[in-house]
Amino acid sequence: MQSFARQPLRTVEWPTLGLTALIYGGWTLATLFHERLPPLLLAAIGGWLTAWHGSLQHEVIHGHPTPWRRLNTLLAFPPLSLWLPFEAYRRSHLGHHATEHLTDPAHDPESRYAAAWPERALLWPQATLLGRLVLGPVLDVGRFLAGTISGRGRLGLRAWALHVLAVLAILAWLHFVCAMSLGQYLLCFVYPGAALTLIRSFAEHRADADPAHRVAVVERAPVLGLLFLNNNLHAAHHAAPGAPWYRLPGFYRRERGRLLAANGGLVYAGYADVFRRFLLRPHDELSYPVSFEGRR
Repeated sequence: MQSFARQPLRTVEWPTLGLTALIYGGWTLATLFHERLPPLLLAAIGGWLTAWHGSLQHEVIHGHPTPWRRLNTLLAFPPLSLWLPFEAYRRSHLGHHATEHLTDPAHDPESRYAAAWPERALLWPQATLLGRLVLGPVLDVGRFLAGTISGRGRLGLRAWALHVLAVLAILAWLHFVCAMSLGQYLLCFVYPGAALTLIRSFAEHRADADPAHRVAVVERAPVLGLLFLNNNLHAAHHAAPGAPWYRLPGFYRRERGRLLAANGGLVYAGYADVFRRFLLRPHDELSYPVSFEGRR
């Protein structure tokens, strides 16, 4: 198996830097010329760019695209989604990779399961893919804010101050330079971007008695795979978290048999398969089975 060690990069990953320029350049043009675009086209472009930026942030969290962490953070820091501080995403995602109890809400900060009834009530409308797409963006923001207020994943004052300043800079750009309202930005960039991202997260993990069987793969995803920077090959990503997005498909092709044997064959033929199965049917039970873990 090819090794992608968790160590600082020694070279600059130019494909990712090119992608970074494309995302910010596209976002700048889309906001500047939003009045010239039909609303549906603007929502398609704005949603894609916002979700793509989230995928770029994911790459940065895993140490890409340069050997310098501060530069990487600077590249991913602007909160195009407005609501999620980059440092909060970094902490949550690294905690997700560090735990041996994937999907267990007591250990996995990115779990889509719940142990207590109040949280299950919040997650219930997102049990189907349709519910996740329509209501998920709003409910995820509410869940994040509730966790912040309760003290789970609390950020320091400096992190919040930097995030608020960055949000104010984006709002100033939208208002004074682009003459774009906050409501239009939320409807055409933030909401569709969050919904697109939730397509990826909907089926990438599933609770199972065997911890090795909790990470899925979605194959044959040429369009959404590009949007998610190949994170649809999620079992491959967990097996080689240091692999850059453009090398992940090759790694998956070489190791496909081993990866699918390890994850119990949790594989989907494509996102059309995911939609067909779960658009109107729950992906899984919302309550995490306590019996899956030896201890809580």
